[in-house]
Amino acid sequence: MTEIGTSTAEFTVALPGHPESVVRLSWAAATDVGKRRRANEDSYVARSPMFAVADGMGGHAAGDLASAAVVTRLAEMTTTDFLSAAAVDTALVRATEDIDVVSVGNDMGVGTTATGAILAVEGGKPYFGVFNVGDSRVYSYTPHELVQVTTDHSVVQEMVDSGLISRAQAEIHPDSNIITRAVGFGEAPEVDYWLVPMRAGLRLLICSDGLTKEVDDHGLLAELAAGHSALDTAAALVQAALDAGGRDNVTTIIVDVLSVPAEN
Repeated sequence: MTEIGTSTAEFTVALPGHPESVVRLSWAAATDVGKRRRANEDSYVARSPMFAVADGMGGHAAGDLASAAVVTRLAEMTTTDFLSAAAVDTALVRATEDIDVVSVGNDMGVGTTATGAILAVEGGKPYFGVFNVGDSRVYSYTPHELVQVTTDHSVVQEMVDSGLISRAQAEIHPDSNIITRAVGFGEAPEVDYWLVPMRAGLRLLICSDGLTKEVDDHGLLAELAAGHSALDTAAALVQAALDAGGRDNVTTIIVDVLSVPAEN
């Protein structure tokens, strides 16, 4: 696995052209190989303005190389305080080219999920630009409310959308590990985007499915609502996944919005 960035208790960034208008953030990441895997094929970048998790797939450690390619290319975009969807698109296209190189001779194919959030500005206001390819997820938490921002690109999500199964049934369905989009596998990346307004008290959870296949929404909500720091929360979520079985690699990033500029 590849880990880029360090946990940060407080980080400030001013909105473009307005040095007096400051956003304050805190973030942390945690990862574990789990109890059944020999290698950790998850990777992450947690470096403002980019926070992302990639869950690699492929034999002979190729999944590790795929996830590393994604977070490395995404990290290369962190040269400005705020980013756009175009920067994510560019990074994922370059990562796809890198994955094509490492996948030569691998009959299984090589790819990875990619999900995360960038710091963005729209209309002079700060947002998280959330992006997703695959079935890793981004959640937003505000006091007592948990929302899954991303939509899984998976066979079971399509079954949920068509009314064939419930969301609870999807989590335990035998095809729950089959995804319909990825970065790699010789295909151009197809990315979904959302804008999430920043406000004080907002908490983002970015995670691989090693968390969400072990801990349900009630468990996620309990940990996110406990009032602990980003560092302690990221670690507690990983531990919850391990306590529930730890069948896969598990990676979490927590990003907390401590304060935003006051509305005029």
